[in-house]
Amino acid sequence: MEQAIKIKVPGKLMVAGEFAVLEKHHPLIVMAVNRFVETTIEKTPISRVCLPDVEVPSATWDFLKKRVHIHHSSRRMSFVNDAMSYTLRYLKEQNIEIEPFTITVHSELDDKKTGVKFGLGSSAAVVTSVVRAILQLFLGDKVTDELVFKLASISHVKTQGNGSGADIAASTYGGVLLYTSFQAEWLLSQFRKTRSITELIEKDWKYLSIKQLKFPPSIQLAVGWTGKAASTKSLVKEVKKMDDRSVYEAFLVKSKTAVLLMIEGMETENVAKFLKGIEQNRIALAEMGNIAKVPIETEKLRKLRDEAVKLGGAGKLSGAGGGDCGIAFLPLDKDVDELYGAWEQLNIKPLTINVYERAE
Repeated sequence: MEQAIKIKVPGKLMVAGEFAVLEKHHPLIVMAVNRFVETTIEKTPISRVCLPDVEVPSATWDFLKKRVHIHHSSRRMSFVNDAMSYTLRYLKEQNIEIEPFTITVHSELDDKKTGVKFGLGSSAAVVTSVVRAILQLFLGDKVTDELVFKLASISHVKTQGNGSGADIAASTYGGVLLYTSFQAEWLLSQFRKTRSITELIEKDWKYLSIKQLKFPPSIQLAVGWTGKAASTKSLVKEVKKMDDRSVYEAFLVKSKTAVLLMIEGMETENVAKFLKGIEQNRIALAEMGNIAKVPIETEKLRKLRDEAVKLGGAGKLSGAGGGDCGIAFLPLDKDVDELYGAWEQLNIKPLTINVYERAE
């Protein structure tokens, strides 16, 4: 038997540009974080999937008529099932013989004690890790990040029906990224039109852009968890139901302005501009939430930001809001432990999270 391959894929946190990224050409800053999904894959006599985190210690699977069939009743298998299906379809299109293998997926993106989600992009990281592991097993050093990203995006959108793909990008490329989305509706329409997965991957994904960035070296990152998990899908749905589209259009302009200011601050290492962009994006999100009557910036997320401002920094929600994590940036000469202490007084849990520079 060949030696097992181990894949480690990072989770993500959104930095700025949330909600707006769902529209064409609207930028978002996202970062990969040092919490991981670890996947092991090896060729074995019998094909198995092992997902101990969702109480599936071992299940056999078959690949028939372009679909993977996992022999287990758990509803939580859908992301893994689709990731395997589309990746194996692609390999079959390359005339690669699919030999039996066992794949084991373990995530450390959620709270170990309670299983509560922090909002670190667990489903996207799982999908990306499964895709990368299977490709690595059969293609070796021919695997490219672009191939992983596109296959994982197809799989994730086909399972979920929507999404920007920013979490997939972070899990694929690592580091801090400037990202514009391929647009889920465009991808689904192209999926229906194309004859093969290969053809879809080779298309020009015209709305997509991915560029590496760096935070200014004279700032430090802090992440706090509000203690409440949030549903991105339901929050996005509520925002989309807003009656006054002019409010949403105004938000899009404010979001883009804020993100572009942050990028300028990052590229010129101007901390003041970077922090100002964070605050502008926070205000834009909070205003839209208030008008739409959607709890985007909760009281805890606002207080998380307030404590960062007291120390000369800036902070905001990360992701769709409504709970999950908030992020803050402080100048290097400030004591981050002082911020953590203030957060703990507010029942906000500091998380030891940093940028993960490169997916493996």
